[in-house]
Amino acid sequence: MTSRVLAVAVDARDAAELARFWSAALGRGEPFTWDDATGTTYVELPGEPALLFQPVPEEKSSKNRMHLDLAPPEGTGQGEEIARLVDLGARVLDEAEGHPGVVLADPEGNEFCVLPPR
Repeated sequence: MTSRVLAVAVDARDAAELARFWSAALGRGEPFTWDDATGTTYVELPGEPALLFQPVPEEKSSKNRMHLDLAPPEGTGQGEEIARLVDLGARVLDEAEGHPGVVLADPEGNEFCVLPPR
């Protein structure tokens, strides 16, 4: 038997706000909250795997060591999807010529890529 990814955890200054962005970006259900044994409140987006936003006091300070790669929905171009995500609060960081992915950042600066349609 092997392990499975239960959730992708994301540090966030404002976990609820960041969860709302990712819910809209990915078309996931409503975020919900739960508390751990120490009283820390987490915000979770349902799905496989779940996205779990955990509150932290500090701002993001360096490049992500892991990021999400997104693909536009069928019938949507890469540019259209990037524009939609920017309208939701993302910003474009890098559009390297010759590289298929465009690097964006979510409202708290976490990098992710939008690839061409598959």
